[in-house]
Amino acid sequence: MNRPVAASIHYAVAVGLLSILASLSGCQSLGFSKSGPVAPMATDAFEFDPARDDVVGTVQIIQAREEDTLSDIARRFNLGYEEIVSANPDVDPWLPRAGTEIVLPTQFVLPDAPREGIVINLAAMRLFYFPPAQAGATQRVITHPLGIGRVEWKTPEGKTKIVSKKAAPSWIPTASIRKEHAANGDPLPAKVPPGPDNPLGTHVLKLGWQNYSIHGTDKPPSIGLRGSHGCLRMYPEDIVRIYDLVPVGTPVRVVNQPQLFGWRGRALYLQSYPVLEDDKRKHDVLMNKQLTAAMQSPKAKLDARPHMKINQVLIDEITTHPRAIAIPISQQKLTTQDYLSQVLRVQNQLPLNASWAGEVATKTD
Repeated sequence: MNRPVAASIHYAVAVGLLSILASLSGCQSLGFSKSGPVAPMATDAFEFDPARDDVVGTVQIIQAREEDTLSDIARRFNLGYEEIVSANPDVDPWLPRAGTEIVLPTQFVLPDAPREGIVINLAAMRLFYFPPAQAGATQRVITHPLGIGRVEWKTPEGKTKIVSKKAAPSWIPTASIRKEHAANGDPLPAKVPPGPDNPLGTHVLKLGWQNYSIHGTDKPPSIGLRGSHGCLRMYPEDIVRIYDLVPVGTPVRVVNQPQLFGWRGRALYLQSYPVLEDDKRKHDVLMNKQLTAAMQSPKAKLDARPHMKINQVLIDEITTHPRAIAIPISQQKLTTQDYLSQVLRVQNQLPLNASWAGEVATKTD
């Protein structure tokens, strides 16, 4: 069987399984099968009905292996560092210990933005690519974690587009970047050629904003962290995939949405990420507006949704202790721990349709 056909089969299986999950009443209630943990679900490519739903994927739980770190697990399951650490606040990131249950926040409330082209949510440190779809048809979304700009080198928000693509790029650091490195005793050359030590990795998608791009990295553990000079970094395997899929001219929208409300099945979900340290907006006010908008949207009028009641205690819990986990807030008396006790337990192996072959990343400097 050739690789494209195999990938299509894996994707179809994943979509079928996710459709079953989506039909559940907002709570997954799956736990272990009689034979133990099942194969993990897809974590990067999904189909959804844009007229009905805003949530894709499913939360999963694995058991750590002796040699695992949370960074290893994050890359295995298409997650960034902050995502997996937020989801597992009581776990040592470097010594999780064999047998420890690790929550994988691989269910995503889609950003509140047009579902076209590339949408980047800085708070989630995550990219969503919506390939073109026919009106009325189910829509695909492909999602991957990102590294974003440091506080002093903020990634801009707003609308732009992909203006060019380059494989095997050279890196020409700007004067300001060279000045910073020189001041830190780490002078840079005027030009870094293609190769394993190139900070741009193997592929670049240049944005319409001068000096900003989406690119790979020579430091995979930096994905899911604020570590760049404003550009958007991707795991080496993920940038190759997005580079091949995304044409020049694709619109790009960058937003900063730490609280996300979205519908799926009979439930309204809330996914809350830690607020970026330089984001000084009044998020309690913003969240109330977002909740009102979700409750008054056309999707809220479908099926049994108009009769749904909000679990305000759970909302307060989720926003006070953001864990990057999408949780249904329309189930009364539900707590985060109740929800996690019911989610799918899966094997600690590469998920369906994974883009990574499983090699362990070692470069951390």
